[in-house]
Amino acid sequence: KQFLDIWDVDVLKRPQDINKQAHHTHLYSSDFLIVRRAQEFQIKITFDRPYKPAEDKFAVEFVIGPSPQYSKGTYIPVFPTEERQSVWRGRIVETSDNVITMGITTSPECIVGKYMIYVSVVTPYGIRRTRREPKSDIYILFNPWSPADPVFLDDEEEREECIMNELGIIYHGTYDDVSERAWNYGQFEFGVLDACLFIMDKADMPLSNRGDVIKVTRVASAMLNSRDDDGVLVGNWSGDYTYGVPPTSWTGSVEILLDYAGSRGTPVCYAQCWVYAAVFNTFLRCLGIPGRVVTNFFSAHDNDGNLKMDIILDENGKLDRNRTKDSIWNYHCWNECFMARSDLPPGFGGWQVVDATPQETSDGMFRCGPASVAAVKHGQICYPFDAPFVFAEVNSDVIFYRRQKDGTLEAVKVNQTHVGRMVLTKAVLHDGRRDITDHYKFPEGSPEERRVLEKAEEFGCQREKASVPQSDVEVEIPNLDVRVGDNFDVTLQFKNNSDQRRSADVYITGTVVYYTGVPSAEVLFKTPKVKLEPLQSKDEKVLVRVEDYMHKLVEQANIHFIATGKIKETGQIITAMKVITMHNPKLIVKVTGSPRVSEEMYVSVEFTNPFKFSLENVDLRMEGPGIMPFKRKQYSIIAPGTSITWIETFSPRRAGSTKLIASLDCAALRQVYGETELTIQQ
Repeated sequence: KQFLDIWDVDVLKRPQDINKQAHHTHLYSSDFLIVRRAQEFQIKITFDRPYKPAEDKFAVEFVIGPSPQYSKGTYIPVFPTEERQSVWRGRIVETSDNVITMGITTSPECIVGKYMIYVSVVTPYGIRRTRREPKSDIYILFNPWSPADPVFLDDEEEREECIMNELGIIYHGTYDDVSERAWNYGQFEFGVLDACLFIMDKADMPLSNRGDVIKVTRVASAMLNSRDDDGVLVGNWSGDYTYGVPPTSWTGSVEILLDYAGSRGTPVCYAQCWVYAAVFNTFLRCLGIPGRVVTNFFSAHDNDGNLKMDIILDENGKLDRNRTKDSIWNYHCWNECFMARSDLPPGFGGWQVVDATPQETSDGMFRCGPASVAAVKHGQICYPFDAPFVFAEVNSDVIFYRRQKDGTLEAVKVNQTHVGRMVLTKAVLHDGRRDITDHYKFPEGSPEERRVLEKAEEFGCQREKASVPQSDVEVEIPNLDVRVGDNFDVTLQFKNNSDQRRSADVYITGTVVYYTGVPSAEVLFKTPKVKLEPLQSKDEKVLVRVEDYMHKLVEQANIHFIATGKIKETGQIITAMKVITMHNPKLIVKVTGSPRVSEEMYVSVEFTNPFKFSLENVDLRMEGPGIMPFKRKQYSIIAPGTSITWIETFSPRRAGSTKLIASLDCAALRQVYGETELTIQQ
């Protein structure tokens, strides 16, 4: 037997081995080797005798998919000598007796996914190949640490946040009263990587496209919603979540992704925009694409690219609900992912908007992006993909029209600063906020902003051109800090800037709205008459009683107040809008025990019902990345004024700082959260 025989192949896959440490994949809960492309990893091959480079010929073969072909990049042989090299490079790192260590560097555009590995030897009788060994399969991911990879992000702290951090903060509420919720992305949890690859299988995405980050993010944007392709999540904005989990109840992505993959692709119920964005973020970070969740406050929706949100008033200045069709979402969450855009002119790479919330179709499917943030900022919305839609979400004008008796519409007030008021994402490596509004637009009223809007108009966006006379009376509604269950006053602040008396018939409506701006039920309608002396400022208070709104609230506890009116002396229209977000009670989460790996610890979740009515069918959830898998408990009833305490034990799996996140949910009370931070020692 003169030829070489292979005794063992070791892919060095333990978390402490060189590969997972060098490739930043040591946190994945996986028994397989996981590496990033365009960077060397090592394997050890044991032969039956010392290797003789001059005589012995062997190759390590990588195979992905059902019918591997060299031309498609699904069969790749890697040779140990300089003379023979394929698209991936191989070299002998060291030789010791019968064992060689081989270094393998994959190409920067290779397919992302799970490869089988074989070693084959040339013998006088043909090629002899090792048996299929599932334990030595390897996963290859995108590599933001390698300058050769299109997802390269040249900032170590940003990479630590947007790839390695499992804990997120998602902002919601209103721009002047921002709320936040913690989220467990859990991209390293057991089974999540397979679930993310399964999403591409379910989309029937050709393997040869899976190395292209633009195509991968575009397919994922379509697949994370279930519209038209049985994707991951079913959207529901109705308030009735009988056959699934209310969107406000989720605390992380892991359960959603494992449910979807475990059922071989049955969509999971239910999601709204932040759930889509959070699960999409898990997908991005898990595959090695830098990703973050972004919240746009006052996000214009469904305005056909015409940069106008129309609010229709009757001739007396009263809001006409039936004719007001456009909606402004109090906030909308999408994702940004980081990539070079070789398909666009220089300067449009970097952060790209991708959005999985099904709002509009793009190339026939519900998806959005990747759209270059730099292109949106500069009004260059002719480039793919879906830039006009994103541009309108942050740049539309709100226009109040008065409907005359003959049905014609006259623009009476234009608010150019309401939409896209603020864009937030989580700060890098700490729990603060980061305001990135200036990534999307130039300061309001600046010459650059005017130029950008002109540029967008060249590409087909229309704006309102009518010049609207300034009214000499102003009205504003200041912000309020209100807890659910309290009576409160809404204040209208009037200011007469003229040197003559002014009087107005004012209409103020308060409507419970979903966070998408869609009205649910009217809780207030008052028509105060206001008289103002010359140059006078005056406050008018309107009482909102708990019994008027409590049983009409929907999950985000928002009431949208619109004050409109007509000045008798001049016929001018005055308007003011304000969304008040009611604050829910909080959960108290406490941890006891010694914070060490594998030591038993206790966590308690406490809640007191502050209302005068019982809460029924209450669902509690809790999880913590690296320390505690998802747990759930249900209470059939929590009577007024009574407290509950839920205690669980857990044993942390790994060291580091993390959080335990809890949520409480029932039909009468949504969006109740609590969290606690803890640092686990080795």
